[in-house]
Amino acid sequence: MMWNGPMMGWMWIWSLVGLAVLIGLVWLVFRLTERDPATAGPGTARRILDERYARGEIDEEEYRRRRAGLS
Repeated sequence: MMWNGPMMGWMWIWSLVGLAVLIGLVWLVFRLTERDPATAGPGTARRILDERYARGEIDEEEYRRRRAGLS
């Protein structure tokens, strides 16, 4: 078997193309299944409310009212 024939170059090119396609598919799967942090889980609304209260965007009365509405 000859490993230095004219087809050897094409084998390398097709191997690289196949590898690029595989990497692209893996990237696409991760990209499509990525979860949005704004909608990731039931505790997200509470976490956002806590952060807004900690930053001083809302006062204690509004914080308690909204927190009661989340329960």
